[in-house]
Amino acid sequence: MNFPKLSRRSVLAGIGSVPLTAAGVPEGRRGRPAEPARGPGGRRTTLLRGADLVLTMDPALGAGELGTLEDGVDLLLRDGAVAAVGRRLDAPRGARIVDVGGKIVLPGFVDLHNHLWQSSIRGGCSDQDLNGWLGGCNRVVLPKIDARDMYRFVHLAALDALRTGVTTVVDWVHPIPYDTSERYVRALDDAGLRFVYAATQSAADLALVPKVKKELLDPLPLASAQVSVHAGMSVGRELRQFHELARDLGVMLNSHVLEHRDDRKDDPIRALREAGAFGPELLMNHAIHLTDEEIALTGAHDVRVAHCPLSNMRLASGIAPLPALHRHGVRAGLGHDGGTNDTSDMFNLMKAAVGLQRARHEDAGIHPTIPAVLRMATLGGAECIGMADRIGSLTPGKRADVVVLDPGTLNFAPRFDWTSQIVLNGQPPNVSEVFVDGHLRVSGGELLHVDTARVVREAERAAANVRAA
Repeated sequence: MNFPKLSRRSVLAGIGSVPLTAAGVPEGRRGRPAEPARGPGGRRTTLLRGADLVLTMDPALGAGELGTLEDGVDLLLRDGAVAAVGRRLDAPRGARIVDVGGKIVLPGFVDLHNHLWQSSIRGGCSDQDLNGWLGGCNRVVLPKIDARDMYRFVHLAALDALRTGVTTVVDWVHPIPYDTSERYVRALDDAGLRFVYAATQSAADLALVPKVKKELLDPLPLASAQVSVHAGMSVGRELRQFHELARDLGVMLNSHVLEHRDDRKDDPIRALREAGAFGPELLMNHAIHLTDEEIALTGAHDVRVAHCPLSNMRLASGIAPLPALHRHGVRAGLGHDGGTNDTSDMFNLMKAAVGLQRARHEDAGIHPTIPAVLRMATLGGAECIGMADRIGSLTPGKRADVVVLDPGTLNFAPRFDWTSQIVLNGQPPNVSEVFVDGHLRVSGGELLHVDTARVVREAERAAANVRAA
């Protein structure tokens, strides 16, 4: 979806008493009608009134690299987009007004790497490293999940992510039958998230990937596609096939790369380069055991990286060379990584990303800093998947993916440095409101129009089926 270009002058005009507006952004895409509002919490013109702190992630809108605005800042959401940012904005007739006085507003979190079906194995194989976990939990459980139970596991995990402030998730989906893919996509869509479905298959079933994109993803306003793959010299022929498919579909290639030391044996970076896939249309997950030369190549070729610190800690995989990647200009975001993070908590993820590097380098100023990790969790993630023109900041004209945090809690108060406190003190219960594409999905910390108890019961039923199988 294309949006009108905004000049710096027009953007700055919105600060103060004059509202900052953007040209109307049409709903829907590919000629399809706009997504209908879902109940009273659905898409409506909404004015967020009087925030104490807004991190726009747009330096043209506010101070510093996070585009910070303070004291009585309003945000107008209209037609699923951010329409204006400023003070004392007029409320359009019939607009829903949400009082956010004393609260913090920022863009929704972008979870750059997940496997939502792995909610089925939360806490599993906890004494194993990556290879032990793959053999004892991941590969054992996936074949036992039928289409109905896949919906239950994915729906649970997607709602968990949404409730904690994730508005966009990139889901790396293992090879599954078409009917299971249909349920998987439906679970994501029903949850109300913006999602990127990164699909892989065996080489023999490769035709299922474009079929899933065309029939299941393209009709959905909040869905996008990627082609996911395993990289290595031993699968070089298949890697070239998958890269050609991604290029033909006009989507990114998404691969796990050097998550474990053993992965060096198959030389995945060489394989990706020889396949012609090593460039800005590649998202590498983990990228822990890169050599200095490979780090430089990653930056030189504008390859994107998903950093998953909690998963890497859980599976004893190592610590990604984030400061070195940053020095070489590599775009990076944050990912939860499914069943090895065990739950959704972007605050914990940010804190771990900062803390691991400080502990390793014994340097409190090492990358990522607090502002840098907040950017990684929002705009940085959007940049990694080529969606920064649509999401990741509160720039007028972008889609209205917005999170409101309540700092008036025992874990967060009292106020000292709220920006740092988001990372160091924030927890999922601080998430008060969540908007996705202008739809209010979480209000007062609760998912709207969701029977949470039933979702949990259904997931428990699915888990019992897996155990019985």
